[in-house]
This record gives sequence, structure tokens and C-alpha cells, in this order.
Amino acid sequence: MAKASDKTTGGSWQQAGMATRCIHAGDTRDPATGAVMPPIHTAVTYARSGVDDHEGWVYARAGNPTRDALERCVAGLEGGARALAFASGMAATATVLELLDAGAHVIAPLDGYGGTFRILERLRPRSAGLQVSFVDCCDIGAIEAAIRPQTRLLWLETPTNPLLRIQDLGAACALARRHDILTVVDNTFATPVFQRPLEYGADIVMHSATKYIGGHSDVLAGLLVSAGDELGARLHGLRSMTGGVSSPFDSYLMLRGIKTLALRMERHAANAQAVAEYLAGHPRVRRVHYPGLPDHPQHALAARQMQGFGGMLSFAVEGGAAAARVFLERLEIFTLAESLGGVESLAGYPATMSHAAMPAAQRLAAGIGDDLVRLSIGIEDVADLLAAIGEALG
Repeated sequence: MAKASDKTTGGSWQQAGMATRCIHAGDTRDPATGAVMPPIHTAVTYARSGVDDHEGWVYARAGNPTRDALERCVAGLEGGARALAFASGMAATATVLELLDAGAHVIAPLDGYGGTFRILERLRPRSAGLQVSFVDCCDIGAIEAAIRPQTRLLWLETPTNPLLRIQDLGAACALARRHDILTVVDNTFATPVFQRPLEYGADIVMHSATKYIGGHSDVLAGLLVSAGDELGARLHGLRSMTGGVSSPFDSYLMLRGIKTLALRMERHAANAQAVAEYLAGHPRVRRVHYPGLPDHPQHALAARQMQGFGGMLSFAVEGGAAAARVFLERLEIFTLAESLGGVESLAGYPATMSHAAMPAAQRLAAGIGDDLVRLSIGIEDVADLLAAIGEALG
């Protein structure tokens, strides 16, 4: 019988299936007791064995046993050298930007998450002199045209939030590497169950772990996974200096959520496919954005690059903004709320919620219209979800 200390990293599980890896990667058993789940270590400081020696943990900002167990697990899932857990997805994003010198140039998607837009458009140009170009990152030519001598970071997000557009990870990462540009991929929508960007040449994978990783709408957290040890060590040092670490309890909640991640993602995706197909045939729906539909512009790319199409979709309602608002007011089962990726279905109105910070002209130019509704499809019985949507559409 294997002892808890026999496997200490995610490496021995790399050839296993994803559901197996979600349960066993990183071997999160407690080596002291053999407990199959690690305890929640709340200590902030740790006794040293001598003036010049310590037992691996010194101070909670630098390391915590519960958080370390989570990070081993996540590194195993993404196939990375090192994972780091943060207090939020935005804390993770901010730490990545600390890698850059003042005045560096960043390329980011014009139709990405509103929180990323805010920090790149409003905060870091003022506080660090960053220059940012928002381009159509589904177009490799547009990315290449935006590259400058001072370009240091390519920020990708695929599928995008909220239009579910797909960026070619292999081509984009290869382009960035030729120009010595760091590539970061926001993998929140896909999760490592459906997409692993490091396999396509990305340097860093980012997650808002508040979403599918936690999966139960009860944890606020972010994750970074580095392809190499040196980059991981730099990010660890920056996190220790800036302090945006995940708490022990939140780390425990993420570990618990990951155990069912593969199972949940399968149900999220199956339900989303059914909802997308239903909406695509409904006369009150103008357009559906879901990569699992054959008429999605990047459907073939998504099928090659992903192992599933995910649980997020958006659609434009016939009748414009007024009709979209009526739909959201009438919709049952779905909760009108921020965020996504929990077991329960959520509905959102990007124009005033996730992308409210984006100027209207810029938002509309990115294709995020006033008639757009975003749905985070949960794991309820799909017949109930379809009935609720049909009733709300009228």
C-alpha cells in the first residue's frame, strides 16, 4: 500500500486521464497523518530549527502547507513547472504585470474580460507607464502588426469573455516567441480539463479560480501556472513582496472543488451545448456565441485546440436592449448575478455588469452589444433550463 510520502508532485499522474488527475495530481494527502485531504493550516509563522535553518515554511505570505498542496495539484493539471495561488484573479493578473519594466508595451484582446481591460487601460498606464494595444487576437496578422520594439507581453484569453471567440494558441505563442515576448493565457473559461495552453507554448496560464476551479461560488481566488521554474520563482518572489496570497481556507476550498472539476465540466459543457442549440433555433434570438456550434467562426479551431467547448455562452436577443432586459427580468432558475462557473446557472448583462467599465463606443466596436446576454450554464437538469429560457423568451 502506497504511503502518503511516496508521491509528492503531480509528475507521476501526468499520463493519467483528467478525472484521475483532478483527484490525485500533486498527491494532497497529509504526510504527517495520512489524511486523504490536507488539513487547513492557519499558522502565520513557523518555528525555525536554528538561526540559519528552517523546515521549509517561514511566514505565511511566502508559503503555507495547505496552499502548497493546492499549487502542486494545479501545476499537475496544467502540466506546468510551478503554480501559485492568489487572493483573486485580479491579484494574479497584477502580479504578472509586475514582471514588466515601466514603459513596456502590452498586446491584449479587444473583446476580453472587463477587469483585465480596467487594469490595462486605466491603472497600469498611469502607475507604471504601460502602453497597451487592444487588438483582435483571433487575427494573428493583427497581433503581429501591433508588435513594437518595446512589446514585452502578449495577453490572450480563449475563449473570450463574453463573445466566446477562440484564439489560435499555437500560432500566437509561436509568434510571440519569435519576438521574445512573454505569453500569458487566461484559461478561466476552458479550465485545464478542456484546454492546457502550456502545451501550445504559453509561458504562463492564469485562472480566476473563483469560477470553475472553485466551482461553488464560495471562494475568491486566482492562479498562475508557469511553464518554467525560473519564471515561477520570479512570480513567487513578486507575490511574496506584493502579498496577494490565497488564504488557507480558500486554498482548501479550491482543492475540494478540483476533485469534481472534470465531472462538473462535462455536465456544464453538455448542458451548454443543448442550450446553445435550442437558442440557435429560436425565432427571438438573433445570434448565439458558443464554440460548440458548427456555425461558430472558430468552431474547427476550438475542436482541435480544446477537449470540450465549456459551459459559457452568450446570445443577442431580437428586439435590442429592451428585449434583452425583459428576458433577464422574466428568467427563472438562472440568477441574475456577476461571476460564472458555479454549479448554479447565472445570467448576466455585459453592458452594465462585466463590461460596464468599457466605454460604450469601445464595447460596441468589440462586438459586445446592448442586446447581448451572457449565460453561465450550471449543472441542473437541462430540461428545466430549456423550459426556463423558453418561457423568458416568450
